[in-house]
Amino acid sequence: MNEVIGRCIGETSLVDVSFISKEMPRVGEYVSLKYDEKNVLGMIESLVRGSVSINDQIYDPLTIEKIKAIEGDDHYVKGTVKILGDIDNDLRIPRTPAPPGTEIRVADSEVLKRIFEVDKYGLKLGKLITQDEVAIEVDINKMVSRHLAVLAMTGAGKSNTVSVIVDGLLNVNGSVLIFDMHSEYVNTDFGEYKVNAMKPQINPLYLSFGEIKQLSNIPSNAYVQERYFFKAYKSARNSLMQGSATGKDFIALIQSKLEGWLQEAEEPDSKSFNASDKKSLADVLNKLEHMRDKYGNILSLEAKDIIDSLKVGKANILDLGSVDEFASDVVVSHILRNVLKSRKEFLRTGDGLEFPIFLILEEAHILAPQNRKTESKLWISRIAREGRKFSVGLCMVSQSPKSLDSDALSQANNMIILRLVEPTDQSHVQRASESLSDDLIAQLPSLNIGEAIVLGLMTRIPTLVKIDEFKGKISGGDLNIVEEWSKSHKNQEKTINNQRKEYEDLGGDY
Repeated sequence: MNEVIGRCIGETSLVDVSFISKEMPRVGEYVSLKYDEKNVLGMIESLVRGSVSINDQIYDPLTIEKIKAIEGDDHYVKGTVKILGDIDNDLRIPRTPAPPGTEIRVADSEVLKRIFEVDKYGLKLGKLITQDEVAIEVDINKMVSRHLAVLAMTGAGKSNTVSVIVDGLLNVNGSVLIFDMHSEYVNTDFGEYKVNAMKPQINPLYLSFGEIKQLSNIPSNAYVQERYFFKAYKSARNSLMQGSATGKDFIALIQSKLEGWLQEAEEPDSKSFNASDKKSLADVLNKLEHMRDKYGNILSLEAKDIIDSLKVGKANILDLGSVDEFASDVVVSHILRNVLKSRKEFLRTGDGLEFPIFLILEEAHILAPQNRKTESKLWISRIAREGRKFSVGLCMVSQSPKSLDSDALSQANNMIILRLVEPTDQSHVQRASESLSDDLIAQLPSLNIGEAIVLGLMTRIPTLVKIDEFKGKISGGDLNIVEEWSKSHKNQEKTINNQRKEYEDLGGDY
């Protein structure tokens, strides 16, 4: 039998009990209570330490010293246990509360191993914080189909956590698409032949007019500009589709059409265009030139359809590190739309993306912000609602949960929450998750690096986990600033010494 750490006191309920103890257990520790022929599992959610003789009605420090000299250490530990369910009855909540005086024991590690072991298709995340001999596995099917959020402050271990998840999925031939906003995962070592790195290039023929209009920065209320741009866009697209403009640049074709109209508008006897048309044409041409300078590198007629570039059983990594947030929104929304559309098409007709895919969105608060409209936000919410039916999973990763769209976050039925200190981040996450109690929220600031609260449908009960350390190299960690300074200083000294030597060899006095 495991050691007794306390006994129930006062009034108990079906969902929690209060207890008293002389020993100090740990918050997050699992305990068992045996009563009414049931073996009930619970988790310690809160603890306080007090003393009967030294209470808050004493105002003189000398009095406290005298009491301690007479009474010694008479402290007690008081806490609450959240009831998780009957161990022998599939963790169903018992129908009767525990009697006062019921013993509270440390939960047996073998019992916990059985609870956290997934019979089939489990992914090992790490170990139980309070009992490191207990491995924590999550159900892959429920994690992918019911979506996931990985949330933490900077430096708390998000990149390591995501890498552990990706590595676990690759071990079962899972297909992952990572939208790598800061080029963190491009050089991460997931194993030989397991990475498919992709450039953020889109064939403009696959872009909708709305997407290319967004890149051109033509405002929605500029109706005349939009009308001319749409006519030129259609003309250029038709020319390319019919093969009459093979080898030509798509933007150049649009510009050529617009320049022809502008030239016609500038003719003295032109009756087809007025002064407003002429100004609108000039404005569109200016915006197209700006688009070419800024985003010409992401538009390529040689680029394949993104669906054709995805590979099964690999970490498909889209490197967005060189692309600004505005262009990232266009690229990400375009891909999300096409992934969902292609999976629907495959399940309906057999043509399209033939394998399920797990989409990992780094810096999700940039793509789906709380108080700003983006194209990506629309498709993230759409996939969050519909993706399960078409085997498209979603993982939102954010270091600023309060900035992440609450609607999208609430659709994530699984969460891995590492250290969060800011109260607004904590309350935003709690509003999005029914399973996150006040007591669990209170643990977030005290978590160490790599420790997390794991909850949702992918695990049978909420738990505090020490995430495994990813065995491969991760390029997204913090730089050693002092070493970087030293390296730069040495390089600078080397350059100066080389210059001095070259100058002295020429007979000069350095």
